[in-house]
Amino acid sequence: MVGLSENQRRKLFSRVGVLFQGAALFDSLPIWENVAFRLINADGVPRRLARERAIEALEQVRLSADVADRFPSELSGGMQKRAGLARAVVAKPEILFFDEPTTGLDPITAAAINQLISDQVRRLGSTAVSITHDLASAQTIGDEIAMLHGGKIIWRGPAAELATTDNPYVRQFVEGRAEGPISHTH
Repeated sequence: MVGLSENQRRKLFSRVGVLFQGAALFDSLPIWENVAFRLINADGVPRRLARERAIEALEQVRLSADVADRFPSELSGGMQKRAGLARAVVAKPEILFFDEPTTGLDPITAAAINQLISDQVRRLGSTAVSITHDLASAQTIGDEIAMLHGGKIIWRGPAAELATTDNPYVRQFVEGRAEGPISHTH
C-alpha cells in the first residue's frame, strides 16, 4: 500500500470483498444499508439502486427481502454472518477475504455458512483467501490449504491431502494433540 496513489488504492480496494470475523455490522444501520455500505459510500451508487443490489445479495445468501429493514440486533448470529457475506459479495469482487468465517457458530450453521461461501466464490469466479482454525471450514472452502506456524508457511497442499500428510505440525493440529512440535507455551 505504501507508494500507491489514492486512485491506485481505490482501484485495488474496488476488487476486494471482506467477511469479518464477527460480521462487523453497523448496529445503527438497517441490514440493507450494511450490505450496501460500500456501494453507497465508496462506489457512489444511488441509494435506491444500492438497496436493490443489497436485497439481491441478501437473497444470494438465503436471506429474504424482509430482513433488509431489520437491524443487526434483531438477527441471529448465523443471519448476521450471512448479511456480512452479502456485504462482501454485493460489489462482485474478484478477491474475497474471510476472517474466521465460522467462529462462534454452531456446527450446523457453520456448515451452512461454509457452503454459502463456496457457492458465492464459484458464482462470482472470485479468488478467496480464508484465515481459519476450523478444519471443516478450511476443507469446505479451500482448494488449497497452507498452514502457518511462527509466521512462516510450514505446509501447503491440496485440501484433500490435509488428512494424509505426514507433516508433524499438521498431524498435531489435525489430531488436536497437545504433544508435538507446536508448543502451547507463550
